[in-house]
Amino acid sequence: MDTTQRTDQQRSADRRRRELLEAADRVVLRDGPGASMNAIAAEAGITKPILYRHFGDKGGLYAALAKRHTDALLGALRAALDAPAGRRERVESTLDTYLAAIEARPQVYRFLMHPAEGAQPPGDAGFDVGKHSAPLLRRMGEELAEVIEERVDLGPGSQQLARVWGHGIVGMMHAAGDWWLGERPCSRAELVRSLADLLWGRLAAAGDRVGGPGF
Repeated sequence: MDTTQRTDQQRSADRRRRELLEAADRVVLRDGPGASMNAIAAEAGITKPILYRHFGDKGGLYAALAKRHTDALLGALRAALDAPAGRRERVESTLDTYLAAIEARPQVYRFLMHPAEGAQPPGDAGFDVGKHSAPLLRRMGEELAEVIEERVDLGPGSQQLARVWGHGIVGMMHAAGDWWLGERPCSRAELVRSLADLLWGRLAAAGDRVGGPGF
């Protein structure tokens, strides 16, 4: 098989994988945590063994869906952090970007973070979403830590402090967003302002890196 044939086959496989993930997204939007491999296979017009061939098991499919949504969210968060605005405005925009994302697709959020809300479908026994969801939050924490270290002059021990802040901010966004999405005790704008106020201590006083884009 020559290089052209291999490239064409890879493109075809990548396209088919995207189509299957889009079908999975549609089922998750409809069924939330109760989304099953049977329902996803039916939505894609294939049998479950074919779905397994592409993703291995529900854990593999979950990981692919999680990466798809996490990549999109991280891209949006970085854009908010890099926007030409003051530091407070960018912090509020970043918080709002995360909250807007979970508000827009609550069923996807619940599928990724709250599998226990849905009864475990037949054939999905043994699948533990919890062991997969924690790495998503860790990845977000590490990505945010990199951004903080690049943009804020934290002095000695800046790398460790940036990681503490990155994971702490992600934990705060996740916990507060989870509570807010379930109870809706206030508007999204009110929650954003309140969380930004909480952050507005040492972060506001720290200087920007010399020659850097600021934060």
